[in-house]
Formats: sequence, C-alpha cells, structure tokens
Amino acid sequence: MCEILAPAGDKNSALAAINSGADAIYLGLKQFSARSSADNFDLSQLKEIINYAAIFGVKVHVAMNTLVKQSEVSSFLSSVCEVWNAGADAIIMQDIFLGRAVHEAFPQMVLHLSTQAGVCNEYGARLAKEFGFSRVILARETAFEDIQKITDIIETEVFVQGALCTCFSGQCYLSSFAGGNSGNRGRCKQPCRKLYSIDRSGFEERAYRLSPSDLCAGENIIKLKEAGVYSFKIEGRMRRPEYVAAAVDYYKSILSGGEGDLSALKRTYNRGNYTRGLAFGQDKSFLSPAVQGHMGEYVGTVKIAGGRALCESPARFVKGDGFKILRSGKEVCGAVYDGDCRGGFYLGSTKRLKNGDKVFVTTDTSLNQRLLSKRRLLTADIFARFCEGEYPLVSINGCEYVGRQKLERAQNRPLNEEDIITCFRKVGELPFKVIFGNVQVEGAPFMNMAALNAFRREAYENFIAHITFKEHFPAEGEIAVPEVTCAQNDLTAVICSDLNGVRADIGILKPDNYFADLAPLVKDFGGEKYIYLPAFLSGNEIEKLKAVCAPFDGIYCEGFYGIALARELNKPLFAGIGYNVANTIAANFLAQNTKYFCLSKELTAGECALLRAHNGFILSVGGIKVMDLIYCPFGRTCKTCDRRREYTLTDEVGRKFPLRRYELSSCRFELYNCANLCADNAHVRLCDCTLLNGALISRELAEGKNIREELGEITRGHFNSPVL
Repeated sequence: MCEILAPAGDKNSALAAINSGADAIYLGLKQFSARSSADNFDLSQLKEIINYAAIFGVKVHVAMNTLVKQSEVSSFLSSVCEVWNAGADAIIMQDIFLGRAVHEAFPQMVLHLSTQAGVCNEYGARLAKEFGFSRVILARETAFEDIQKITDIIETEVFVQGALCTCFSGQCYLSSFAGGNSGNRGRCKQPCRKLYSIDRSGFEERAYRLSPSDLCAGENIIKLKEAGVYSFKIEGRMRRPEYVAAAVDYYKSILSGGEGDLSALKRTYNRGNYTRGLAFGQDKSFLSPAVQGHMGEYVGTVKIAGGRALCESPARFVKGDGFKILRSGKEVCGAVYDGDCRGGFYLGSTKRLKNGDKVFVTTDTSLNQRLLSKRRLLTADIFARFCEGEYPLVSINGCEYVGRQKLERAQNRPLNEEDIITCFRKVGELPFKVIFGNVQVEGAPFMNMAALNAFRREAYENFIAHITFKEHFPAEGEIAVPEVTCAQNDLTAVICSDLNGVRADIGILKPDNYFADLAPLVKDFGGEKYIYLPAFLSGNEIEKLKAVCAPFDGIYCEGFYGIALARELNKPLFAGIGYNVANTIAANFLAQNTKYFCLSKELTAGECALLRAHNGFILSVGGIKVMDLIYCPFGRTCKTCDRRREYTLTDEVGRKFPLRRYELSSCRFELYNCANLCADNAHVRLCDCTLLNGALISRELAEGKNIREELGEITRGHFNSPVL
C-alpha cells in the first residue's frame, strides 16, 4: 500500500487534487503554516474540504509546521485541538518537543514530523517514533540507503516532485537575516533564487548559483515504493491547480504501470528541466543557474520572416498560450501566441527575438482546461421502498434512511417509480453518479413533490454524514505550558576549527576535515571538548564518525538525531542552535535531558530571557551560519576545483557572504551571513569562530575588551529586531 499526497494551497487546488485521484492532500491554516503566502484555510473552510475529501476516502493532513514562540504556544495548542476535532487525519509539526507534549496529552492524535525537522537517518527516525510521531516526512537530502533503513522503523513520506530548498531542511536563515522574514516561520522570501557570483574561476559571472532545479523522481518512485516508502509527496502549495492535477496524474500513472504524461507536467510548472534529487546522488541538472522560475517545455525555434517572429514547430497553440524565450541557454523574455502560420505559429513579444532563440511553452490553455475538467464522482447505488401505510425508505450504498411520516393513500395521483428516480437524480453539487437498483412502490402511496425533495435532501445528508464520519476521539482539555527557571549561566563556549589558544569553558571543534588527525587541534585546550556534528549526517557517515567522537568529552549536534546518538555513545549532548528552541516546552525538555543546549538565533533578547536555564546558551558573538548545503554549488566539477576552504558569494547589491567548504564523506558547504554577530547580551556567550580567529576573540572576550574591530562588519541580528 502507498499513497499519492498532493498539495492544496487553496480550495481549487484541493479539488484538483481530489478530482485527479490523489489519495491524500496536505494544506495549511491561516496561521502556523510553513507556506504563509499560500491562500490557506480558516477552520470553516478546512471542515468543508475535510468532508468533501472524506466522500472519496481522501485523507487530509494539516500542516502546522512553523517554529512556535513562547507567546504563541497556547494559541498553537488550541489550534491543534481545533484542527483535530474538525476531522483532520494527521497534523504535521516541525517542533519535535511540542509534538511530544501533544502526544502525551492526546495520544489519539496522529502526528507527522515535518521535513523541517530534518530527519535524515535512523537515529532521527527512532527519536520521532519515541516522541509519538507515526510518520516522518524525510529531509529531501536523505540518501536512498537511509530511506530503506528508516522505513523499517517508522512510516515514511518522501518528496517526489516540486521545488527543492537550497538549504538542508529546517536550517535556513538566509531570508531571516537578509531581510527579517523567517523561513522557519513560513515567510521565506527566497533569496536563494536571486543572482549571485562566486569568486572561483568559471563562476564569477552572476547567475542563479544557489537555485536547484525542480525535483522529478519519475520512475524512481518504483524504487522508493520497493524500499518501503508509504507516501509520495508532491510539493507545491504555492502552485496552480493545473500543476497539482498534472502531477497527481503523472505519478498515479507510473504507479499503475504507465509512463506518465511528463509533457503535461513540464507545461504546468518546471524549473530547470528537473533533477532526480539527492536521494540518488547529485546529478548534472541539480542546479538551474541560467533559468529561474517556470521554464515550461521546449516546442521549437525562432525564425524571423517578413519582419515577424515565428516559431518553427509541429505543435499547435491558441490565443492565451504563453512562452518563455531562451538564448544561449539563458532566459531572454516572455512571448505570447500571435496566430498560426505555415510550419508553426507567430510570437508576440515586447523584446526583439532572434533567429535560433529557443521557445518553451509555459501556459497551455487547452491542456489546463483538460486537466481541470475532471470531476471525481462517487457511485451511489440507490434502492428505495415507498409503500402505502409504511415509512418511506431509501438505501444509498447500504446506508438506510427512513422518513418521519407514514405514506398515506393518494386521493388523486399516487407516487410512482419514475417520480422517485427523477427526484434522486437531482444531486446538485454533490459528486455522485447515481445508479438505481430496485425502486419498489406498493399500493397507492402519496407524497407531494416538496416533501419528496425534502426527503431526498435528508437522505443524502444522512449518507454524507455516514461516509464522512471519523471515529477518532476528540481532543479535550489543555496542555500545561511549563516555565523555565531563568537561571544564570556564566559559562562560555566557542565553536572553532582549531581550539589551540582558545579561552573558554567549552570548546566545540568544527574540523575542516573530519577524518584528518584531530588531536593536534585540541591539544592545548583545557576546557570541555565537544565535537561538532552538522544537522545532516547519513547513516554511513555516523558509523565512520563514532570513532572520531570517542576522544571527546561530548558531542555538539545541530540535528535532533543527536539525542538518540548521544545515548548510544553514552556521551553528554550539547544540543545546538539548529534545534531552534523557541519556547519553554522545548527548553524545559532540553534543560533536563542534555548537558547543554542553545536557544534559537531568531529570538529577541526579551524572548531569550524567558527561556534562560542553568545550562542554556545564546549565540551572541561571531559568524551567523545561514545555510547548510548538502550538495556542491560548483556542480561537482572536482577535477578543476581549487578546493579552497573559503569562497565568497556576492549578491546583486554587493553584499558578500562567506561560503565555507569542509570535508566529510564528500565536500560540504556552509553559507555565512554577510555581517558577523555582535550582540550585547551580557551573561550567556556562545561564540561561533568557525571563520574567525577563535584564540584572539575568546581571549579578548575573557579580558572584557571590545572585539568589534576583529569582527569586521557587524549586526545585532534579531536581538532587537524580531523575525516575522
């Protein structure tokens, strides 16, 4: 068994998904949704869609997958209960600790752990199951080998189609620090889709250096099914209904043994002509540096004849169809259909087109109409008995409904079989295909047309209530929101790639090469020594790193999987900034169950003050990591790579973002903010000196000196400026 799970950013997309045969849909509320720019749903609209979907046995998963601040926790938990009581089949959450609290209070709720939680190995999967989640939505970067292992632990949902995030799931802060709009709170402005240059030979020209192509797993969905994946997820709550319909059609066809209509999929939305995704390794088409946005499908080439631009193509188009023009592989402009001509069709464009320009169709109105013309109908087998002196009875798919009054003998014209059939054919907006079985009329029963119509409406309402009823216990009561004792923590911790000369209570080694000899990098450090583990590690990498972790006092980990891994290694855990701790439920758990933990770097000073604990830290000085890249931004051009430790990514306004390369099983990259952090929170200091002189900065901090000169361009981050 498996399901096709389709996106529903609005009602029209939800209907397109259901009518195209989706097994389940996912959508968001107006609040707490990681796609806040979608139309989303209020509670009454949600109930309407849930009931409509239930007619066809289609499940509805509600995404409540943003980071939740302390001031929002009560409202969030109330909304979770309302959504469940409205009939949602599952609730998608990012905050694994909030999920744990919800599960303890309401074990009947079905919880799915969002891809934003970054589950990418079996340790993360085990923790999700332990905390009460019944399914994990795997990080898009999860390797196929790990997918196979995770399916043996917990039900899995895997993305097979749609946009890919540049950064590893749940660890992107570029929109947050570059513009104040947090991706973790559903307000990403997609700065990764902008033009950048990189100071490496061949990459100096501005292009879409961080923009991945769209994912299209295609026939690889069969491999995923054989690996045990249950749910195949189509990304796209921001996309149009025709895209949703085309994507559902495509994957339903492949799962049933067909080839799927890839042409329709490309024409409805296609960024970069597709990549198979990182589950199967980075391919040559993973990035789309030349084209941003919908690319469409190639249909022909421009020829200038008689002063007009025509597209030489066997394809036929109509008024209203739109196109994108590429020249030497780069986007030039858009164009529209401007009439048929021999051997093709004319193009209308505000820019001058040239011979040889490539033409891609991006709006195919005839295709869109066909995709959206489908209507899924439920077969309603109707049997009826209208007998004089008895209560009228109708059975719809075995669901019986009996009228309130006995049928009297007709004075004039009695009710007949055709009257009943004609009446019950009136289904209005109900998605029924009515088929009549035995319609029995005995004696001379009387029922006027108004009463018969009312009986029909009541019978259909009773049938709808029967088939949409969900037997899950309602969520009643409240979840207590704990307080964290605002205790002082005077310890200092420093993240650095070389701990020699660093003055701090805790040194967190972040190596440039994890499998080099690390002993010389910590030999002169006298404090607690922790090894830095990134948010993404494959199962194979974890196995190799266990020996690397052995000499250290503990592990500092940016991913939730660190909780389960630390237990197995029997080592203290320093829960990193990547845990995105933003409320007391998360902070209270970590304060009691880890040696140390960090608060989210997206909190203000006031918000941090509510969550301080004796073992809690706040990033207050140093670099601000804004992205983890689990792919090579240079397209794996390894033979010509200069393999530098640090590059510079420059945006359209000249801002420079450090791009760090380090080595694990392969090259990995981190992107840092264009300005370093220098916040004046006086008590708790976590310093990220990955790209800075850790020995100098830590010494000057310890001596109470001003370190602004060493930091260069600085920002106070979100300490005074809350994220949206």
